[in-house]
Amino acid sequence: MTSRAAQSTGLTAVGRQGRDAGGSAGGRADPTPVGLRPGEHAATLAAAPAAGRGRRKSLSGRAAALAAALAAGLPGGTAPADAAELQARTVAAWNRYVAATEQRIAGELDDAGRFLAQDFRDEAAAARREVLAGRVRIDRLETRGADGERIRVPKGAVHHWLGSALIPGITLDELLDALIHEVEPEALQDDVIESRVLGRPGDDRLVVFLKLRRRQMVTVHYDTEHAVAYTRHRPGAASSRSVATRIAELEDAGTAGEREKPIGRDRGFLWRLNSYWRYRQVEEGVIVECESLSLSRGIPRLLRWMASPLINRAARDILSRTLRSMAEVLSARAQAAQ
Repeated sequence: MTSRAAQSTGLTAVGRQGRDAGGSAGGRADPTPVGLRPGEHAATLAAAPAAGRGRRKSLSGRAAALAAALAAGLPGGTAPADAAELQARTVAAWNRYVAATEQRIAGELDDAGRFLAQDFRDEAAAARREVLAGRVRIDRLETRGADGERIRVPKGAVHHWLGSALIPGITLDELLDALIHEVEPEALQDDVIESRVLGRPGDDRLVVFLKLRRRQMVTVHYDTEHAVAYTRHRPGAASSRSVATRIAELEDAGTAGEREKPIGRDRGFLWRLNSYWRYRQVEEGVIVECESLSLSRGIPRLLRWMASPLINRAARDILSRTLRSMAEVLSARAQAAQ
């Protein structure tokens, strides 16, 4: 059930049985607490229990089968994976989805009493307890239109996730200084393999280049550029907005023949990417939230049963690993500076 505030802004949480290609996290917290034991890597912290190995193998088999199906094409006019094309109507629907989401976020950031996205949901108290206990919480969201109806995206799929984590032992000032000036993205995100600052239009604004490596059905590399802006709202509360202004899929990445595919005419795994971050000072450190929006090609109906768990797992993993790595790296950095 969604709260009245969520309903009034068109935001809904999607249960585990969500039917679209994005899958669902079901509001489930990552069961592994964020640890800061010396020498322990974030990938170790994110390791699943042995009981899940069979499921992971099953999903790996699905990934191989799905990649083969997409590459070969399906009867009924389904295009192969390397022939997806971003259409104007897809972009227009994405823009409507983003506008509705940003309108809701702006209202929440202006609220006098609440600030984090989780604060506006029915399970706010439980979510706060989970995060303060050191757990990474991942929820899947969906923005609805003003009429309460789903915002349909023809020939595309929107993936909308919210991740929350505690960065223990750090102040908001220390965290923002690290993110804006000190820590390179590669140290915080394992899907970033190269980065550089292209410009600083203002004290709290950056234009950055990121070379990304995303593992979904297959491993895909991208050259991307992002406009990032940080905003302080009141003592102990800040936010940032990151919008990918350019995303080019790479062919033959890491070789002498590496080259960009035509933008919008690639395999369609990542066409748009926006991230909305919130940072809230608490006694234990800083709670960090990332609300992630991305746009990909649509998944053929016949493949959704196979694709949904894979897309769901990949999205959860990317966001969970990023938040865990931030907790480990930034908390350790703050402790070393004391």
